[in-house]
Amino acid sequence: QVQLVESGGGLVQVGGSLRLSCVASGRTISNYAVGWFRQAPGKEREFVGGISRSGGNTYYGDSVQGRFWISRDNAENAVFLQMNRLKLEDTAVYYCATSAYVQKFENQYSYWGQGTQVTVSS
Repeated sequence: QVQLVESGGGLVQVGGSLRLSCVASGRTISNYAVGWFRQAPGKEREFVGGISRSGGNTYYGDSVQGRFWISRDNAENAVFLQMNRLKLEDTAVYYCATSAYVQKFENQYSYWGQGTQVTVSS
C-alpha cells in the first residue's frame, strides 16, 4: 500500500500563487507516475496534470496550461504542484494519485490522497 498526503491548500487571492505538496509513505513514490486532479462542487473530477516516474515527462489540462507546473523530488518522496496566476475557477479540492504511467484517465490511478482545499477569492 501507498499512502498519499496532500498539503499546502488554503485561501488565495486572484492572481496569486500556491504550491501543493504530495508526500508518499508506505512505498517510495519513484515507483509511480503521479497525477493531480481537482473537483469543484457540482462538477466532475478534472485532470490537472501529471508527471512520469522519472519526472522527464509532464502533461497538463488545457485549463491550467502555462499556469501550473508539476515537479517531483523522488529523494524527498514528494511531488509538487506549483499554481500561478490563480483564477476563481481554480477553486476546488485538489488530489494527487498514483499510476503506472502518466495519463489523464482517473480510473487508471490506484491510490489517492485525501485532498486539500484551494479557494481563490477576489
